Amino acid sequence: MAELEQEGGEGKKSPKKLIIIIVAAVILLAVGGGVTFFLMKGDSSKGEKVEHVDEDEAAAHAEKLYFEMSKPIVVDFPKGATVKHGRITVSILVEGAETIEVLKKNEPMMRNNLLMLIGAQDPANLNTREGKEMLAKAMLDDVTAVLIKMAGKGQVKEIFFTSFVMQ
Repeated sequence: MAELEQEGGEGKKSPKKLIIIIVAAVILLAVGGGVTFFLMKGDSSKGEKVEHVDEDEAAAHAEKLYFEMSKPIVVDFPKGATVKHGRITVSILVEGAETIEVLKKNEPMMRNNLLMLIGAQDPANLNTREGKEMLAKAMLDDVTAVLIKMAGKGQVKEIFFTSFVMQ
């Protein structure tokens, strides 16, 4: 019996050894995680610096600005239409300050084309959202055509109605 008791005592591990093994494993995991974190962080920061340079260059070349037409476009619709007059104020989203300069120089031609385009529309269509969206698309195409004709390139992104009144 004495031999059994001694064997049972030897079979138990000391709590000190177990604690040391657990602490060593935790330290090893923490050190490994820390090393991995710093290695990954270093790689991503290098990539981020390159991306920021690319974004800054792209932003410098593709700065988006608004061109507000100097006066509202006033249109008279044909007789017999339910709406007689329209007054539309337009802002144009463009890329680059040079595009704004081209628009300023060619605003009379642009206004003429937009007056003709709006005057040819059915006023009943312009009372609906879909009609206004179709008009904005047609105006975008027309302004882009003026830019291409006068400057050789068109960088108009979108047309916005800042005021749209019909009486």
